[in-house]
Amino acid sequence: MAGTVIVTLTVNGEPVSRAVEPRLTLADFLRDELGLKGTHVGCEHGVCGACTLRLNGLTVRGCLTFAVQCEGAEVETIEGVTESGRLQDLQDEFVARNALQCGYCTPGMLMTAAELIERSPAPSREEIREGLSGNYCRCTGYQSIVDAIETTARKRGGAGQ
Repeated sequence: MAGTVIVTLTVNGEPVSRAVEPRLTLADFLRDELGLKGTHVGCEHGVCGACTLRLNGLTVRGCLTFAVQCEGAEVETIEGVTESGRLQDLQDEFVARNALQCGYCTPGMLMTAAELIERSPAPSREEIREGLSGNYCRCTGYQSIVDAIETTARKRGGAGQ
């Protein structure tokens, strides 16, 4: 196709190669080209955190990253971390504490929380709130989300130890 670029990357452990428009965002690539709908698109300005995913092991905003920037990269979406089971305890705490209500922000919150706990296994409530400051939730008031993250960290042997 004229005006397209071939991009080859690994998504959730699977190699992927597609011809894409140079201005296609990673979030839209994942959603529209690969059918991975867990990466939500909210503000399209990198402010709300709904499109948070991992690029080469670090969380990024999928709406601010172009697919062509990901040549040779490893991308992990909420589908990938869910399938691996690595976040099952965190997901269970979100459910137990009703920290997901409408669910739109939940994938981004989970991806952000996972990175936070990896970086700081015993985060304080203030550190959790700061870590989530780039993720908007309009339903929960954040209290239940903070509780879920704090409880997960504690059960993993971090907080309160």
